[in-house]
Amino acid sequence: MTTIDPRLQIDSVQLAVSDLQQSIDFYGRVIGLPLISHERDSAQLGPDRERPALVLTGIASPTPLPPASTGLYHVAWLHPSRADLAASVRRVVGQRWPFDGASDHGVSEALYLTDPDGLGIELYVDRPRERWEMPVGGHGVKMATLPLDLENLLAQDHGGPAPTVAAGTSVGHVHLKVSDVPRATAFYGDRLGFEEQARLPSAAFLSAGGYHHHVGLNSWQSRGGGAAPDTAPGLRMVKFALSDPRALDALERELADEPSSAPHRENGTLTVRDPDGQLLAFTAVD
Repeated sequence: MTTIDPRLQIDSVQLAVSDLQQSIDFYGRVIGLPLISHERDSAQLGPDRERPALVLTGIASPTPLPPASTGLYHVAWLHPSRADLAASVRRVVGQRWPFDGASDHGVSEALYLTDPDGLGIELYVDRPRERWEMPVGGHGVKMATLPLDLENLLAQDHGGPAPTVAAGTSVGHVHLKVSDVPRATAFYGDRLGFEEQARLPSAAFLSAGGYHHHVGLNSWQSRGGGAAPDTAPGLRMVKFALSDPRALDALERELADEPSSAPHRENGTLTVRDPDGQLLAFTAVD
């Protein structure tokens, strides 16, 4: 298996939510994602009107999300600068929405919260790549979970809470709950061509192009678990953007070699499901 396109980016995520209007309000007012379009059962949000980063779909008769199920751990929103992250933190606090935690990961600074359905969210900013530490073996990156210097972070923001996220804010990575980390790692690595960058107990982090991770995998709550029912809120799709059609063609050929992957291509989009049934989509940048 060749490595996946090193210029890969996460284009968008699609979430199914129990109350569409409530989630539109939360992601706009608290997270700061401008509303791009709103139809009866769906909405698109994001700082770039031409490329919506978040798609919300309403569930007609929602049921609770089983805590031990596989699926979304969190969607991580990457901010262009520390000042931009600080402004987002002040906005969340100003809206009286609680944070669940905050960490310095060495490669990044991050804060965590959950949406009205309990779906995880990370707000973060990367440190410059030249400051990322490498592990003893010399491959990948060294990631840690240390206390975040929140006072220092907030000191970077001199303009107070901004009503919307900064231009250039994007989905930096998606962290998934899986039933079996080695099995999921083999799929994302051996089948899709992501490279493993770091490993923790019951967790792995993979990426394209040497990033610290585009995909996180853990079984801290979900080991041996199954997918949540379609009536429960959760992640419905992760859409990746490749740099050109040749990269998409190469990925399709790799997946076609393994019938169990069952890739499908239609209208320029290649879709496949991971071992836990999570739908992944790949497109080429126009």
